[in-house]
Amino acid sequence: MAAGQPSDGAARPISVTETLVAEVVALGSDEADLEADRAVAELYSAHYRSLVRLAALLVRDVGTAEEVVQDAFVAMHGGWRRLRDSDKALSYLRQSVVNRSRSVLRHRVVVDRNAPKPPPDMPSAELGAIALFERSAVIAALRTLPPRQREALVLRFYADMSEAQIAQTMRISRGAVKSHTARAMTALRMVLERTG
Repeated sequence: MAAGQPSDGAARPISVTETLVAEVVALGSDEADLEADRAVAELYSAHYRSLVRLAALLVRDVGTAEEVVQDAFVAMHGGWRRLRDSDKALSYLRQSVVNRSRSVLRHRVVVDRNAPKPPPDMPSAELGAIALFERSAVIAALRTLPPRQREALVLRFYADMSEAQIAQTMRISRGAVKSHTARAMTALRMVLERTG
């Protein structure tokens, strides 16, 4: 018979806890270990689902909640001899589940904070062509404006200068800057509407 396969007459364990207890018995552990196995198996059978529900409410993920609860049971089993009052084992388990859930949430925050940012979306070739066409249409329309109006628009919208800076650069009053800019915008709009 192959190793690890049950004999024909042996009953196969049907749950995780029965599997754990069967493995410990097969290894010939002492009475204290058997007591821990039985106690943890009873707690597991009675409270596993409620502890998973508790963890799932905290971590918002059933798979992670199951891992948290299983880790709490493993830790309890390993530390059963150190447990002073076995009647408080369920309380210990609940606190362990809450603490482990907090650790999961803290870990998620760190991972989210340090996650690499995705590269920016590249514009499609079509959008690039449209932008190039619009830019060339605006430049062509700018060329039809009188020189002072064109200067006022370019300084205002391409150089991003204030009215005072434009007035100083063009050596005209701020009122004249406003007038040139307004007339240029009207003329530019009309040219662009005509060209489509």
